Amino acid sequence: MSDGDRRARLDAALAHVSEAGDALVCVVGPTASGKTDLAVDLACALGGEIVSADSVQVYRRFDAASGKPSEEERTLARHHLVDVADGLEPFDAARFVVLADAAIADIRARGRRPIVCGGTFLWVKALLSGLSAAPPGDPEIRARHAALVAERGREALHARLREIDPRMAERLHPNDVLRVGRALEVFEVSGRRLSELQEAHGFREARYPSLLLTVARSQDELTERLRLRVRGFVASGLVAEVEGLVADGYREARAMGSVGYKEALAVLEGRLPEAELEDSIVRASRVFARRQRTWLGHEPVISLGRRQ
Repeated sequence: MSDGDRRARLDAALAHVSEAGDALVCVVGPTASGKTDLAVDLACALGGEIVSADSVQVYRRFDAASGKPSEEERTLARHHLVDVADGLEPFDAARFVVLADAAIADIRARGRRPIVCGGTFLWVKALLSGLSAAPPGDPEIRARHAALVAERGREALHARLREIDPRMAERLHPNDVLRVGRALEVFEVSGRRLSELQEAHGFREARYPSLLLTVARSQDELTERLRLRVRGFVASGLVAEVEGLVADGYREARAMGSVGYKEALAVLEGRLPEAELEDSIVRASRVFARRQRTWLGHEPVISLGRRQ
């Protein structure tokens, strides 16, 4: 993107921010669309700080494929909720909301402007509109789930969810053991499907007045940006990073199931030729980006620029 295009997007964003008053600014969109660039530009223009809404960036040591802000970007704008958890810690939407609320309050108390930026849309939705009421966790049930995964693998846990809550199973990847287990736990404790609880809640609480902004990209442009991004991941030592994480006991970390990490893990375990790593991550990233675009289609998001 040329400097002129970037400036034009910033000017358009600032006009919308001015009209929105004190609304919480949220920069959302598909992976590789340019969310961080826009958020940093807004932070510099508004005297703001960025609250990351990314379910991989919260974890320390998961660096090469998480798209964390660079040192330069962190110098230009302070970032919150990056590198705040160990890779083996549970970190869900509820915990994100608690920490994001605290960060937003702190930023505002210092006379700064909070800007939420990230592609984990469930977290953004939970922050803006609350979470559905669900029963508390049950350690015994979680222990049973962990034993099932250890004995029969993640697919077995996901298959069980598919039997009792097929709509939720459709939304969750088998590698997302934490969320799959939580959905099962809700049913086992309450007898109600998590998908039904979420639909009944409807995300109608409106915790913050908000302004949602996204950077418009054509499909071809986004694909090219994805390829360049993935090439950078691989060149920065993604496979070596994953090898080190596995050696230190992070094989079952939640983030290891995210795009980029699961493909690098497949290379290390001999399930994917290293020569196919880049293409495999690009394909998975395109699927993920389509899901993100689908979500955006149901939200009041202001699109900056025009898709070709």
